[in-house]
Amino acid sequence: MTKSSSTRPIVKSQLAKPPALRPGDTIGIVAPASNIKRADLDAGCAALKLAGYRPFYFDSIFGKDLYFAGSVERRTHELEEMFVRDDVRAIVCARGGYGANYLLESIDLQTIKSHPKIFLGYSDLTTLLTYFIDAADLVTFHGPMAAKDWNHEGGVNEASWQAALSGASGWDVPLNPEASGLADGESEGVLYGGCLSILVASLGTAYEIKTSGTILFLEDLAAKPYQIDRMLMQLKLGGYFDGVRGIIFGEMLDCVQTTNQGYTLEEVIMRIVGDLGVPVAYGVRSGHVSAGNITLPFGVSARLKVHKGEVKLRILESAVTL
Repeated sequence: MTKSSSTRPIVKSQLAKPPALRPGDTIGIVAPASNIKRADLDAGCAALKLAGYRPFYFDSIFGKDLYFAGSVERRTHELEEMFVRDDVRAIVCARGGYGANYLLESIDLQTIKSHPKIFLGYSDLTTLLTYFIDAADLVTFHGPMAAKDWNHEGGVNEASWQAALSGASGWDVPLNPEASGLADGESEGVLYGGCLSILVASLGTAYEIKTSGTILFLEDLAAKPYQIDRMLMQLKLGGYFDGVRGIIFGEMLDCVQTTNQGYTLEEVIMRIVGDLGVPVAYGVRSGHVSAGNITLPFGVSARLKVHKGEVKLRILESAVTL
């Protein structure tokens, strides 16, 4: 038995929007999860400089504690300090990995609320993207990270980066040609989501996701089809698809059992969400992708249209203030 959609918390439709990012602005780079390699960060910073920004980070970012980028205290302090600093206009995560969930109990939400800024990442940073939306009432951004996508040519979809972060209002997300429709329909909702395995890991905690009223974006990396099946079924059986107005899947890179498996991941997905009566899209390159990472603003109104295999995703409002 699923829970009634009327009892499912709804993502707020009106959130604080951070100031827009301009050429010449300083971008603070943080590592809230796994430790990073200096060479990867150096390459990403060089690309950000070429794009017209001033990357900045604390030397402590290279700290290590097991597989984390230093202690919880170090990572929390770094993140809060970047929000507080007047010279930092946006905050971009260096990489994901694992460990952002350790920060949930130590972050001072009032610091985040009092200094709204662009906060951008994906993968394990899904934890903070959704937490800042749900608890700090702040629009966040799912897209390219400094030591991952910015550190190699072709890693960033620059058109969506500019539209999302510079203040475009009413813009069509420049989808990759491989994006396709699985279920026709048209709907509007608050764009929300992230890495599927991280979203599911929040269930049953005080930080669990709020999906009703959303166009839900789901993506993952190297999860086998039966694992995707299991996570989607957990969401369905728990009632987390109740009130969802549309679903968009990412590229789902390397999400295969074997190269010659006799079924597609799309078939697996549709066995679970095909009866929801909402538009379903597949293959949108944001998060774990092979190239051209698309920046998606989370917490703003969007319209998803799927018709005869074609997908259109339109952001209906500016995600930042001018």
